[in-house]
Amino acid sequence: MQHDKMRMLFLILKSIDNSEVPVGSGYVRNILQMQGINISEATVGRILRQLDIKGYTEKIGFKGRKLTPAGKKKLRELERENTINHYGKELLNVIKVTGKQELLDLLIARKAIESQLAKLAAMYITDEEISEMQNIVKRQQMHVKEGVSIADDDVEFHKIISKAARNRVLDAAMDLIRQHGQLSPMLEFIRKEVKSTVLLDHKKIFEAIASRNPELAEKAMIDHIEKLERDVKRYWEIVNGVDDSSSDND
Repeated sequence: MQHDKMRMLFLILKSIDNSEVPVGSGYVRNILQMQGINISEATVGRILRQLDIKGYTEKIGFKGRKLTPAGKKKLRELERENTINHYGKELLNVIKVTGKQELLDLLIARKAIESQLAKLAAMYITDEEISEMQNIVKRQQMHVKEGVSIADDDVEFHKIISKAARNRVLDAAMDLIRQHGQLSPMLEFIRKEVKSTVLLDHKKIFEAIASRNPELAEKAMIDHIEKLERDVKRYWEIVNGVDDSSSDND
């Protein structure tokens, strides 16, 4: 039932967003009917009034409604959820990290996605987002000095890059990877075991993006994740007490 409600909300917001002019309940009802949802125009009207109250839509005189910034944000969230629901079951099974190869596969996927996100972020990031990134880097440095976990800071750092890239598809792909909530804590634990750190990497990524250098940002992100790959391999060598390089391509 909840899934049906979310699907209908998505379709309503999407239909309004797709229109170049304000739309009324009759237009929305027709869109819903095309998707197999048969409800009356009066019911659609009541739903739209509820969306007005929530701040997702606003009336434009007698012309109809359009999405507010909050409505557009909600639509983006629903689009990401739809992507996760569509592809998620198969991918989430891969992302449930249980060993070395799974972690490496995940990092290879991250490298492909995040290198492009970093490149795009360097092209489209705002001054406000640059300040936000800088604050996250400073907070990471402070937390390291205090001996506090930086797992949450790490997630925030990569999220702001995704946001700044302005690419919904790549952002949705990263959302899939983020579904594994323990990924950052696991990588943090591995880095500690192999005496590695991400601070310098993050600083280089930030500087490249802040200087609006796409190629340098892409390279800095690739270098960062390849270092994580080496950390994971080194960790398994330590755990197994053997040179594990022969199984890198297993």
